[in-house]
Amino acid sequence: MTFFARLFGTQEDPREQWRPLWHRVVEEARDPDWYRMCGVADTLEGRFDMVTLVLSLAILRMETDEDLAPHTALLTELFVEDMEGQLREAGIGDPTVGKKIGNLMSSMGGRLGAYRTALAAEDRVALADALRRNVTMSQEDEAEALAERMIRLHKRLARTDAAQLRAGEFAA
Repeated sequence: MTFFARLFGTQEDPREQWRPLWHRVVEEARDPDWYRMCGVADTLEGRFDMVTLVLSLAILRMETDEDLAPHTALLTELFVEDMEGQLREAGIGDPTVGKKIGNLMSSMGGRLGAYRTALAAEDRVALADALRRNVTMSQEDEAEALAERMIRLHKRLARTDAAQLRAGEFAA
């Protein structure tokens, strides 16, 4: 969206159509069962890890649909916008926000790749190992439970049609 379009309100932000999905990603990541039943640390780091995990699953689902795939960047922009706001609220100043966002995006890309590979092969051992490396756990021995729940959510998203996904609705 151009500066003038935003200034004069002449064009709707294309990210807005993906905001319901973004809100659903955050809602799912905040589900207490990820923390209670799957051993994710209920800390700032653990909550960030869960947002990136659920976002990764949403992006992987979008990549399977030729109509949705081009829009993964818009969903990612909502993630960046939210993370930038969180960093600023935490008191991180302008000179370092860009660097921190770059680090977050690099981390997100690495996680997405690891999850993509393990989920495609339904390799539970590789997925649990990737989760141990990428998710702040309060109980390391719960990585297998986290992997199983992640696989279930991945399958739910696979059953979710494009319109539902865009609306932030996940299939049962």
